[in-house]
Amino acid sequence: MTSRYDVAVIGLGAMGSAAIAFLAARGVKAIGIDAYYPAHALGSSHGDSRLIRLGYFEDPSYVPLLKRAYRNWRALEARLRADVLTITGVLQIGAPDSKIVSGTRASCETHGLAHEVLDQDETARRFPAFQLGKEDIAVLDPQGGYLRPEAAVMGYLKLAAEDGAELHFGERVTAIDTDDTGVTVRSASGQYRAKKVIVATGSWIAELVPELAAHAVPIRQVVAWYQPRDGFVTQPGRMPCFLRDEGEDGSYFGFPAIGIDGVKVGRHAHFREPIDPNQPNPAVNTTDTALLDDFIGRRVPAAAGLRSNATTCRYTMLPSEDFLLDFAPGNPNVVVASPCSGHGFKFTSVVGEILADLALDGGTELPIAAFSFAAMDRFIESRKAS
Repeated sequence: MTSRYDVAVIGLGAMGSAAIAFLAARGVKAIGIDAYYPAHALGSSHGDSRLIRLGYFEDPSYVPLLKRAYRNWRALEARLRADVLTITGVLQIGAPDSKIVSGTRASCETHGLAHEVLDQDETARRFPAFQLGKEDIAVLDPQGGYLRPEAAVMGYLKLAAEDGAELHFGERVTAIDTDDTGVTVRSASGQYRAKKVIVATGSWIAELVPELAAHAVPIRQVVAWYQPRDGFVTQPGRMPCFLRDEGEDGSYFGFPAIGIDGVKVGRHAHFREPIDPNQPNPAVNTTDTALLDDFIGRRVPAAAGLRSNATTCRYTMLPSEDFLLDFAPGNPNVVVASPCSGHGFKFTSVVGEILADLALDGGTELPIAAFSFAAMDRFIESRKAS
């Protein structure tokens, strides 16, 4: 006999775990299915910390979603009675006209967000861990900080189960069959009938959403941790999280010494190397570590002690590096969530709400028009024309 549900969620990483928690909280009959087990290392939801910031350099249009995300993170903490979001401030460093610095200022000024613009002398006085270039300035977002990804995913799954959701792990979905009245989700273990399905499978998204086969590209990301040379100035109370614009060399991110491994750094999208999502993550190599060793030695010298750890995770990149939160083309019963593009985790708490809205209400009041299949197609066409 085929079990029946209001909504099925495929993929229980960041976005899927939040989605099923919001669905269960609304009292619907929901099932969540994942090929692996919670907070595994083949996605983008492990590694101890993820940045969150309110002055969003990518585009001011993200800020309303971030405000809702902050509210939802605090609601999650209140129900779990546990810390998930920690405020340290986020320092954004680069030339005045760099994308990160100018974009952060634009978002802050557009939305009236608290921020400080610091010259080199003031940055050195307040945050001596950092070494600025001769043309650099810094913008401090005092409301920024970091999230604990494993705690967030496990927390949302805990709440989903408490509210009655059915959770299946170690079960790989092989097909989704749709018709006018709903969907049939098939796996090696059986099949399930639902009115709607949310597909949030990260680097495997194209296996169930073939329209994304040419566009959603899983890539390899590497981060490393360092035992600081100066443990005093790299503590969270004295060193904020940071973003660093290196111009043609890309952008870097990092965290103060919030765990036993020390200060964490990485380059956004690393070397943009495509990977096969069905293979283990490629091992960290000497080219990876040389890149990060050089960066931390030049830009955060107080942290550049012994490299204590390094690991890989995955980004799933869309051409515009935006999110995708939409119904599958021509199919209002299939909600697609491929929202990371290397900067999505901070939005988990609001994306879960959005996905529940789409599945239950057919739309959402939250601003997601820029994250549609149509918007992605327009971006691709404009890039071809340029």
